[in-house]
Amino acid sequence: MLANLQKTPSVLKLDPSDNVGVATRAIGRGTVVGVGVTALADIATGHKLALAAIALGAPVRKYGQVIGFASRPITAGEHVHTHNCEMGALALDFTRTEESGKAGSVQPPAPAYFQGIVRPNGRVATRNYLAVLTSVNCSAAVATGIVERFRTRGLSDFPNVDGVMATVHGQGCGMAGSGEGYELLQRTLAGFARHPNFTGALIAGLGCEVNQPKDLCEHQGLIAGDLLQTLSIQDAGGTLKAIERGVQLIEKMLPVANQTRRESVSASHLMLALQCGGSDGYSGITANPALGRAVDLLVAQGGTAILSETPEIYGAEHLLIRRAVTSKVAEKLMARLAWWESYTKKHGAEMNNNPSPGNKAGGLTTILEKSLGAVAKCGTSPLVDVYEYAEPITQKGFVFMDSPGYDPCSATGQVASGANILCFTTGRGSVFGCKPTPSIKLATSTGLFERMREDMDVNCGDIIDGGATIASKGQEIFELILRVASGEKSKSELLGIGDQEFVPWQIGAVM
Repeated sequence: MLANLQKTPSVLKLDPSDNVGVATRAIGRGTVVGVGVTALADIATGHKLALAAIALGAPVRKYGQVIGFASRPITAGEHVHTHNCEMGALALDFTRTEESGKAGSVQPPAPAYFQGIVRPNGRVATRNYLAVLTSVNCSAAVATGIVERFRTRGLSDFPNVDGVMATVHGQGCGMAGSGEGYELLQRTLAGFARHPNFTGALIAGLGCEVNQPKDLCEHQGLIAGDLLQTLSIQDAGGTLKAIERGVQLIEKMLPVANQTRRESVSASHLMLALQCGGSDGYSGITANPALGRAVDLLVAQGGTAILSETPEIYGAEHLLIRRAVTSKVAEKLMARLAWWESYTKKHGAEMNNNPSPGNKAGGLTTILEKSLGAVAKCGTSPLVDVYEYAEPITQKGFVFMDSPGYDPCSATGQVASGANILCFTTGRGSVFGCKPTPSIKLATSTGLFERMREDMDVNCGDIIDGGATIASKGQEIFELILRVASGEKSKSELLGIGDQEFVPWQIGAVM
């Protein structure tokens, strides 16, 4: 979408067919920003300005795509935003051609490697944690009590162990013992229990909940053993006794976990989760397409990249459909979108109930504009499969996993599906972490990067400022992914963020 990028001193025109441009800095009223175009209002950085007159009801175009329709006549030089641009009926071209599903824009480069942890089953980890999983909210205090013991005493005797972490959530009881909601929770917990970034796991329950640990293990094919244990608070005799018992079980796992060593492995073992949050007007111009370039580099190495957040591809799904390797894969994606249409309607909501207030403050006007920018982070590689939330991902290449647009919930599903590394683009400034999977945060602008240096790993703003291209920034991101996968700590890890972001998707009645 950005191949024909045209830059003026203060405005970006992203495609020759666009009738709006994006401000690269704050523009004062009366400023001449292009041939025959004078700003008729103050335009904030990242916001849009009309480059030509747009008639009432006519499409507003950015990225060479329709992002909305003029809700009143717009004069060249006007600020284009929610006051004069709105959603409308959109005709999308879903036509797949002979080129559909063919290789992306990156040719296979020289083989890339990272220092990974090879598990006995052949899966490769980027981190080495032990988990205390909770089957129900009622066991949250015990799980955190167990973890706190190890945080207090430290793990200096086990230098190869990254930590002990708890997965606390609000489900597990007051729900039906069968059906979609129950299956989603069990699938998510099982995905964490068998995740390669955990050497071992303890599943802690109360004892009377709907989601019983033994049923979880049975239904999800988890086999109890030295590195997978269950704990009942009621059977243990209460909170303190359960904490003591849990500490003892984790203590037995620590020496085994400490035996792990890193070794050189192919980048094909990386499964990269793609997230964006706190998006702004630059997200689809800098960080997302740069991440997309890194995705293409990874896929060319035989690795996997996971796009999710189904409500946030709404209006841009045609771009993904065209890349599906088969009509069956295209139909699977359309089926998930149809499910969301039905789901939101049933709950009195709409798919276009977006962007958020922060997105709008950053210059995004409609869900179409947000979605078109969001899909840029998945690059150009073929779409090889579509998965349901937290479903184990087995295909290599670029895949889609269904999820809500709520970042922690979406990322939880991606990790449960097997993601062992995550990249998170942000324009407004997210402080997201994602234990046990390291999270790399990419800032869309230099201003954000400078304000939040302690949180941001990569500045993508220099794509606009000068000195970087999408290709060079993509290479920089790819190289950082390899280093972080090898053990280098991301900014969120240095800050200790990521213990509170386990948010399984909750569907169904709370009873």
